[in-house]
Amino acid sequence: MGAMLSVVYALACYALFLGTFLYSIGFVGDFIVPKAVDTGPVGPLREALIVDTLLLGVFAVQHSVMARQGFKRWWTRIVPPPVERSTYVLAASLALALLFWQWRPLTGVVWKVAAAPVVLVVHSMFWLGWGIALLSTFLISHFELFGLSQVFVPASRRALPAPQFTTPLLYRHVRHPLYVGLLLAFWAAPTMSAGHLMFAVASTGYVLIGVFFEERDLIDQFGDRYRTYREQVGMLIPRVRSFTRAARDDEVTREMP
Repeated sequence: MGAMLSVVYALACYALFLGTFLYSIGFVGDFIVPKAVDTGPVGPLREALIVDTLLLGVFAVQHSVMARQGFKRWWTRIVPPPVERSTYVLAASLALALLFWQWRPLTGVVWKVAAAPVVLVVHSMFWLGWGIALLSTFLISHFELFGLSQVFVPASRRALPAPQFTTPLLYRHVRHPLYVGLLLAFWAAPTMSAGHLMFAVASTGYVLIGVFFEERDLIDQFGDRYRTYREQVGMLIPRVRSFTRAARDDEVTREMP
């Protein structure tokens, strides 16, 4: 019964994540959803700045603190380990939902692209960013990242495999393609409002801080293997030699019997 409840709980958390992920596309792109980054009642500038800063801070603190290994060790004394990741996904989704609900628009235009070909390129980059972000999660085990493997594997009376350090596809060229995709999506706006710019700048700052702590955890987990990887592969921007090395590896693979 406990295993079944864990599965139901994990599925519910995943469904909430999926909903917030899809909503975030409309929120950032300012289409379809009822409340987007540039829609809603416009209030006093000071109020908007304070509220939006607090909302971004809530998400950043939740996302960073709950992802740290020290917090996980303490947290799993309260929450069963199989649903620890699902609980993290639930908290992150609720923090995002709160941001979407309470966001205050800042509608002043920072830049606006008028040329149709350029607008098409910017929109293409927007969708490319979301595609890269989603693909990156599947390259590193999408269902484990969002807490499903942790409950389904024990429920089937199997052991969850130990973490493996791999660098599939996009990870051969940048260490954090998931963040690259999100940053592309956040910044690719043909019309950039002050509120959208605030969201993009804050997200970029959070990514840079998050990468620092995430890589520290990865070094603790994988040691010299990750240190070597970090020296060879760019964090968010590909290095030329990473493409050269990937091409060489592919050539060696094709030559192997």
